Amino acid sequence: MARTKKSTKATKKTVKKAPARKVTKKVVKKVVKKVTKKPVKKTVKKAVKKTTTKKPKAAKKTNKKDLVQADGQTSFWMTDGQVLATLIDLRDALDAMDREVYEYHATGEQNDFARWVCDVLYDDKCASDLTKAKTQSSAKTAVVRHLKSYTY
Repeated sequence: MARTKKSTKATKKTVKKAPARKVTKKVVKKVVKKVTKKPVKKTVKKAVKKTTTKKPKAAKKTNKKDLVQADGQTSFWMTDGQVLATLIDLRDALDAMDREVYEYHATGEQNDFARWVCDVLYDDKCASDLTKAKTQSSAKTAVVRHLKSYTY
């Protein structure tokens, strides 16, 4: 038997392509209208009124210290008879005292006012400034400056 050969030609299928569609202005307008006609969701932000709550003011902390008052035994006895118990008394006395009284207590090796302020009233800084003071008015200025750091 003889075999018969069938033709083995590959059959090519030809597919006809559809003609390209022309895009006209009408079609573009319809597409644009469809796209633009979609409902747009609007987000509405509500205005929120901000309120600030005021905190009650706390009492201010001060670095001021209490004014020390000397008792009768540790008071400062001046040569003119005045007795000083606080820095306020010293300020007033420096304002009104005679020059000779100031020189008696503040000149020489020791300054009696500075030593009393340091030992009895426990204010080393004021005592240091009183030691540096050369005149009665500068001593009063030092005392006034240090009185600002006290409550009385």
